[in-house]
Amino acid sequence: MTDEFDVSFVTREDRSARVLIRGLTPATANGVRRAMIADVPTFSIDTVRFVENSSVMFDEMVGLRLGLVPLTTPLDDYEAGDTVTLALSEEGPGTAYSGDLETADDLVQPADDDIPVVELKEGQRLEFEADAVLDTGKEHAKHQGGVAVGYRHLQRVEVVGDREEFDDPDPQILRGVIETEDGEIVHTDEFGNDLTERYPGKEVRVEDVPGAFVFHVESDGSVPVEELMLRAVDSIRDRADELADAVAV
Repeated sequence: MTDEFDVSFVTREDRSARVLIRGLTPATANGVRRAMIADVPTFSIDTVRFVENSSVMFDEMVGLRLGLVPLTTPLDDYEAGDTVTLALSEEGPGTAYSGDLETADDLVQPADDDIPVVELKEGQRLEFEADAVLDTGKEHAKHQGGVAVGYRHLQRVEVVGDREEFDDPDPQILRGVIETEDGEIVHTDEFGNDLTERYPGKEVRVEDVPGAFVFHVESDGSVPVEELMLRAVDSIRDRADELADAVAV
């Protein structure tokens, strides 16, 4: 594993990004992916105390839905195991949404306001207090801030010649991100994922770029994508230091 890395964003949105990292081994790339899923803690509702629930859903069903509501997580302000109290009091007719939750700390609140909890009919009521706990996806999937994390080799496309004049090629589908001969990074969506559209009339060769991986990272909103990646790398570094200390004893 080299200590020299080159990191660049291919695309970046509020909750998703494609990130090109050069200088990784396949093992390290997979370690970063796993750390983003399992090691970065997020808040999630863990315990619910119902005052009243006259909806059509059992307490356990409402509790399950609440546990799946992503909560914004200020990692610099809390440690693993810390809790924050949230509450809800709604009466029908109408739908109780995640945005109706009231929180003891404005830094910890639903990442989305429009997640339905339960539909309440006339005369039905839902009131409860809940404790959200800071924990990792290693302990429970509801704490996985990285809801979709994957990677693949960066692929370089090189033109090797012209096609036969009357050759009618089949589509050559390639998905993800490619590097051209000129070093340009191009998302395959730009040419419909078909290399014959990008290079009409040309024969091309596709090869993996050694040590270069494109990560596709999606966050549920609890933690920004950039912080998700940085915290994952910190987690790997901390575990490596622990191993080094243990070996040195």
